[in-house]
Amino acid sequence: MASKPGRFVVLEGIDGAGTTTQVARLADRLRAQRVPVRATREPSDGPVGTVVRQVLTGRIVVPGGRAPGWATMALLFAADRMDHVESEIEPFLAAGGVVVSDRYDASSLAYQSVSSGAEAKEAVEWIRTLNRYVRRPDLTIVLDLSPDIAAERRSARGEAAQLYEQNEVQRALAAFYRDLARHMPTDRVVVVEATGGIEQVHARVWAAYESAFGA
Repeated sequence: MASKPGRFVVLEGIDGAGTTTQVARLADRLRAQRVPVRATREPSDGPVGTVVRQVLTGRIVVPGGRAPGWATMALLFAADRMDHVESEIEPFLAAGGVVVSDRYDASSLAYQSVSSGAEAKEAVEWIRTLNRYVRRPDLTIVLDLSPDIAAERRSARGEAAQLYEQNEVQRALAAFYRDLARHMPTDRVVVVEATGGIEQVHARVWAAYESAFGA
């Protein structure tokens, strides 16, 4: 007898929007309902994802001490994504489980296209082509948060800023995410307000999940 098809849900947003927290909260709620669920993230914990995380934190740089360019980063993220899908996402979905991922290819569309500057439109098309063979999410939830509030949250962490965490970059990313459905016209994209407490935001995320799949 065939297994019930799995569900693939992705949470997206600018740095500080709360994607990691809300992925964990959504996964906990599904587990409480005895739903088999796996929480995961990108960059992944696989071999390519580990390298990408080192680039983002400045531990790996190209000659001259600079970060790799946007196209190189897009290729690295795409390679990690393919490995992530093959080794972790697809097997769990095939068994009928729910995979909840903290970021996926929408992050590449947002972050690398914004980084490309004047080439943004061409970058979006190229990145979409680069990722055309990976599994599409059944639902992408964008956590929409003011860049100023997100900056305060990042500052409160007391951590060194990562590659894309400059405030002007985050403002451009916030605008891109609000318009994400236009860049991903065949995907189901829902934007939810991310201000307020953790449980308030979770209630909005859960409402989006229920609206897409039912209780």
